This record gives sequence, C-alpha cells and structure tokens, in this order.
Amino acid sequence: MEPRKPSIAFKEFTFEDVKKTTAEFLSVSIPEVLDPQYGMYVWPCAVVLARYLWTQREELTHKSVLELGAGVSLPGVVAALCGAQVILSDNARIPRCLENCRRSCEVNGLSDVVVMGLTWGEISPDLVLLPKLDIILGSDVFYEPQDFEDVLVTVAFLLRRNPSAQFWTTYQERSADWSIEVLLHRWQLHCVEVHVEDCAADECSPDRHSVHMMMITVKTQEVHRTVTS
Repeated sequence: MEPRKPSIAFKEFTFEDVKKTTAEFLSVSIPEVLDPQYGMYVWPCAVVLARYLWTQREELTHKSVLELGAGVSLPGVVAALCGAQVILSDNARIPRCLENCRRSCEVNGLSDVVVMGLTWGEISPDLVLLPKLDIILGSDVFYEPQDFEDVLVTVAFLLRRNPSAQFWTTYQERSADWSIEVLLHRWQLHCVEVHVEDCAADECSPDRHSVHMMMITVKTQEVHRTVTS
C-alpha cells in the first residue's frame, strides 16, 4: 500500500516598505502540511521573526545564516530572498520536516539553499563541519521545556565556533514558570531583548502580544563582569 500523500495548503505572506522613495515588496509562499506535527505550520513566532528579518534585509546581504528547527522555514526563506546564504536545518530523525524545508525552497525558487538534519543537543559531524556563520535563527524553538537545554547546547557550540555570530530567536510566552535564565548562565551566554512591536504576526491575532524576540551571544569577560558586579 502506497503511503498517503500529504495534504498541502499554500499560505501567502507579503512584506513591504512604503517609507522609501521607491516602495519595496517581497512575496513569499509557504506550503503548510495539514498534519498534527508542530513543524508543518507557520506559527506566529515565525511570522514575527520573518518580518524582523525583512526590516534588516540590507544587513542580511551575503551573510551566512543557519535556521534551527526550520519546519516550513518562513524566516530562512525570507533571509535567502533578502540575499543571505542560508542553511535550513531540522530534526535529523524526522525526514518529513526536512521535506518541508525543501518544499518551501522549491516553491520560492531557491535552488542554492542547503537543507540538513541537525538534532538539538547532538554534536554531529554535520554540525561540526558547518561553514562560518554570521546569524543563527530560531522561531519558537523554546516550545517544550525539556528541549530548552538541548537547544542552548547546540547554540552555545555554534556561537563558540563563531564568536561574532548572534542567535536571533522569537518565542511565545506560554507560562511564567518557564525560563532559560539559568541555562544561559550555565552556558555562558548573554541575552538582550529586541522590540518587535512593529513586526506583529497578525494585527487581529490574540497571540501577537505574547511573541517576544531576543538576541543571544557568547558572554564575553567584559559582559560577565558587568552582569556579576
């Protein structure tokens, strides 16, 4: 019996900047798979991160970008369409998630984006052999508390190999009891909040106020002294 083909719906996103003399627009189509797995849909955090990337498009040109837990890959696709050299990654043990990444690239005409399996918390050969990175992306990767440290193990490894890189991540506030502060301290990482009010996922969405963004970097000795003094 042949496996059932997934049911796919296409979601369209438009990014625009009408403040410039010549208005700039970007249209992106993302295929969503109608399946209960997390990675098959565009979540609000992905939209907020993608819109933030659009505002930073001039900075992204020729930058080396890795998206972790990419799923349907909206942020990574936007980064690639803005001129970044992008690698999309998702759980190496879930081939369908990697298929999602490839499908999103095909729909948006991105033939030079690399897709690879990277499992959070595992220092795999593929992780070790990654090229130099400027920006690491992650939308809603802090979803399940049991995954928080695995995510940060991977991020800390990458940031130590790329000391000037930054991890740009959006997250949704789901519980006041969930925090990564202790883990950031454990892995010697520094975090700053980024204001993303203008990048709301949907002006009518009840989730828009609960999406936040932070940039995480390796904690330098100077930052460490400031924090602990």
